[in-house]
Amino acid sequence: MYSVIIALIPALAVSFFIFGLRAILVVLLAVISAVVFEYIIQRYVLKVPATISDGSAVITGILLAYNLPSNIPWGLVILGSFVAIGIAKMSFGGLGKNPFNPALVGRAFLLASFPVAMTSWPKPLLHRLSLMDGITAATPLGIVKEGIKNGQTFNELVPQLPTYWDLFMGKMGGCIGEVSTFALLIGFLYLLYKKVISWHIPVSMVASVFILSGIFWLSNPSQYPDPLFHILTGGVMLGAIFMATDYVTSPMTPRGMIIYGISIGILTVVIRLFGAYPEGVSFAILIMNGFVPIINRYCKPYRFGEGKQRA
Repeated sequence: MYSVIIALIPALAVSFFIFGLRAILVVLLAVISAVVFEYIIQRYVLKVPATISDGSAVITGILLAYNLPSNIPWGLVILGSFVAIGIAKMSFGGLGKNPFNPALVGRAFLLASFPVAMTSWPKPLLHRLSLMDGITAATPLGIVKEGIKNGQTFNELVPQLPTYWDLFMGKMGGCIGEVSTFALLIGFLYLLYKKVISWHIPVSMVASVFILSGIFWLSNPSQYPDPLFHILTGGVMLGAIFMATDYVTSPMTPRGMIIYGISIGILTVVIRLFGAYPEGVSFAILIMNGFVPIINRYCKPYRFGEGKQRA
């Protein structure tokens, strides 16, 4: 748990540079409220020993905050933490028993209930030391989605978009923890080094996003964004590295992980290109969380001595 927290620090540092002090405060508020809710529910509702020292509530709070805009009202941050901990996690019995990623459940609830607050993005690199909301600006995915909806082509929208270098480093609007692919890759390499996660889910998910979006792009490059744009924008890297790899809600075997990652990537592209929302990573992961028991059953290894393992 604490290795994951360390791996999330580079993205937090970039978010402070891009969005300012409010990003740090949103993260702190989400973490504190998540820990407090878990403690209260365990001690006074379930009447079981508190386990907040295991770090899982801290990670839930960080990941929830990373999926929120930095200018979101603070009351909604607390509400999202309650939904993530109280409903998505503790109502199923706590750590290890929840079928869906708690942070993403919290985000999905806020997005469905408060869509305006969840889609009002602060313009990056302004008011870094200020607590004011600042000027709002659309995300690259939002610009493309709205432009194509209004009859423009992707090529016509390119001048309005940040350069790929800016996208890689994080100079764009978006959620607190998703903007910098560079920072997220540092965390990914650290987790691989510590053997906290394996490559199977992140690589298969990103590869499927690249391949499927590439097929659409090659079929009509003026209409569909290229694969690199899809990977560098939105929550693909955050979801692939930190959300889809959650031990509790992801498959147990390498074969199952690859099936799971590919499926998330496909759903992400389909939702982005043909759905109502410009982003689809959170919904894709939550949908595939529901299929994890089936994947585990299908990819379950044979018992020792009964035959060759399939996974």
